[in-house]
Amino acid sequence: MSFKDDAYDAINSTKPGHVFLRTRRKIRNVALRGKVKKSDYSFENRSKGSDKLCIILAGYKEPLWDEVFKRIATFAPEDVDVCIMTSGLVDETLRETASHYNWSYLSTAVNHLSFIQNLAIKLHPNATWIYKLDEDMFLTKGFFETMLNTWHEIEDNTLYAPAFIAPLINVNCYSHLRLLEKLDLIDDFRATGLTEMKFAEGLNSNLNVIEEPAVARYLWGETQPILRDIDTLTERFSAEPLTYSICPMRFSIGAILLSRANWIQFGGFPISFEGSNYGIGDDEELIGYYAFFYGKAIVVNENIVVGHLGYGPQTKAMLEYYKLHKDWFALNSSQA
Repeated sequence: MSFKDDAYDAINSTKPGHVFLRTRRKIRNVALRGKVKKSDYSFENRSKGSDKLCIILAGYKEPLWDEVFKRIATFAPEDVDVCIMTSGLVDETLRETASHYNWSYLSTAVNHLSFIQNLAIKLHPNATWIYKLDEDMFLTKGFFETMLNTWHEIEDNTLYAPAFIAPLINVNCYSHLRLLEKLDLIDDFRATGLTEMKFAEGLNSNLNVIEEPAVARYLWGETQPILRDIDTLTERFSAEPLTYSICPMRFSIGAILLSRANWIQFGGFPISFEGSNYGIGDDEELIGYYAFFYGKAIVVNENIVVGHLGYGPQTKAMLEYYKLHKDWFALNSSQA
């Protein structure tokens, strides 16, 4: 690859995400300045030059694509540019999907998640607002508008400055408990004995939220039908006044709204080629450090419910579960 420069060595000298941000000030914008050859990527550009951009990391969960992309196409406003990204591969099905919906398609030669996200943002220079999605996130009506409205509410009418905005995500170490609280299902979930029933980041405690398929199945309504219909839940919660909470810990960034100004301030997502994890989790870890060291809030809007198939250790079992219960994941026809 040709996009490294001397400053990358400063990042690579320690584990990504463990660089103190005061040190990062000296190497800020490293990920933004790197030299990239045209041979390093392929970009099918269908951008409208909008100030709003939705980037979608995809390439590995094909059974979900029809439903996930149908939901994005249904709910994305006309003034949102959409770009599907595949890191380290070209997928013809996703290329065709992007073409079908008149979206852009970006693929890179190197498999590095931070790199492709930085590149996608750089290739959309007019984008002030960046919605970042993973391919296993099932959006609901109002996601795009409500995330942005929540940002403006926090910025204009509270004492917080946002790091990013997220919705209520059902399979999520923080917001699953907020969702269950809103539905008065805390005692029912506690009775399963599946988790520690504490807010946690899922890496050092309450590990079952990210490792145990039974947790994901419960949160998709295996025993509580009310949890199966994320569209009806969103319709119900959207009728309430704008509601949000402040997440005090690391938050999974599978569906968030980020500002370009914040992306520039934290220097872009971290680039490192140490190890073999292709940057998995480095973007999430860095943005968490940025939020806490810069005193910015991780804000969870509680009017919009977004479905998450499950975390990595749950994926195989949940893909099978999805095949058995596609109707539970399907867009409610009243919302189409």
